[in-house]
Amino acid sequence: MQSLNENRRIHSIDAMRGFALFGILIVNFLSFHSPYTHIDPFNYWDKAGDSTVFPIIDVFFQASFYPLFSLLFGYGVMILKERAELKGVHSPLLLARRFLFLLIIGLCHALFIWHGDILVTYAIAGFALILFIELSGKLLILLGLLIYIIPNLLLVGILLLTLFIEPDLSAMMTTSVADIVQVYQSGTWLEIVRQNIDDWLMNNNLATMPILMISILPLFLIGAGLRKLQVVEKLEQRRMTAIVLMIVFLTTGYLIKLLPYFISTNLAMQYIQDIFGGPLVAVGYSLLILVLVNSKIGIITKPLQTIGRLSMTNYLMQSIVATCLFYSYGFGLYGNVSLLTGTMIAIILYVCQILFSIIWMKYFVYGPFEWCWRWFTYWQKPSTFKRIQK
Repeated sequence: MQSLNENRRIHSIDAMRGFALFGILIVNFLSFHSPYTHIDPFNYWDKAGDSTVFPIIDVFFQASFYPLFSLLFGYGVMILKERAELKGVHSPLLLARRFLFLLIIGLCHALFIWHGDILVTYAIAGFALILFIELSGKLLILLGLLIYIIPNLLLVGILLLTLFIEPDLSAMMTTSVADIVQVYQSGTWLEIVRQNIDDWLMNNNLATMPILMISILPLFLIGAGLRKLQVVEKLEQRRMTAIVLMIVFLTTGYLIKLLPYFISTNLAMQYIQDIFGGPLVAVGYSLLILVLVNSKIGIITKPLQTIGRLSMTNYLMQSIVATCLFYSYGFGLYGNVSLLTGTMIAIILYVCQILFSIIWMKYFVYGPFEWCWRWFTYWQKPSTFKRIQK
């Protein structure tokens, strides 16, 4: 989501960000059109087409794109810090303003548009990142790995113990799915906002915040550390190394993500699948994009680069368009579309966003939200909102 100077952009990063937006949209659509957080997805979508689509999303998309976006966020924050300091700007204050804007936009998004917002968590983790920003690249990566691996291994142990004591945890889902569907499908705007807030608070509260932090902040630290070590830039010059690493990360990640399908779909296996398999696949995807961008067919990644440069605008527009499609104040399709149909709609929306981004970037340097974000960050109006015509 970082705004970089036109002549100093890292195209691989833009393309990775654009690809991450696609994966995030596919996964988010599960919650846009269905009560995903209140159901057992392994049994809820039991029709022929849906029962095929869900495993594909679960293995190839679920929990693999927010880690990629998080790593890129940390990478971008470090680039912003470096460039601000070259201009003599005090970076901690600049970053604090940047994360404050993100927090404000995130709260508006979370409370009034869609409960699955990630921006609030990013903002809070971003403030924490400032405390570690001066560490060396190697120390940032080591600290990130320790904060990520150790607490999550402990949580896996707790889940396994809990399942041993009480094998069936389905009773924990006490909320009526039918009631939720009714609110989003035909409720008033105020009823939808209330349900939206309830759903957001279910996943964003004092009990869940530590889990969110150990899932996001370490990835920010690792991403920032990778930038300090110039890892992307170095791998762009070492194609074979990138390809070998891509194969290793994707193979290992997919094997972990397949665990629920070979062992059990219990909560512990799902947690291992997402929290450990997801980031490994994310790194594999980033290496895949890096290899493609720097190959003879790199031109095919141009659309990804373009949409990636408007990442905040496109992320927010995904929520606005989707809720208008599925909620009662729009077309009221919530709960009425199959998983297959919903996924096809998501793909069509993404293609439309690519076309929008290409047209927009012909005339403007920044996306509308990126422009506002930059203004708030630097505390001065950007002078190059409109692209200069030659």
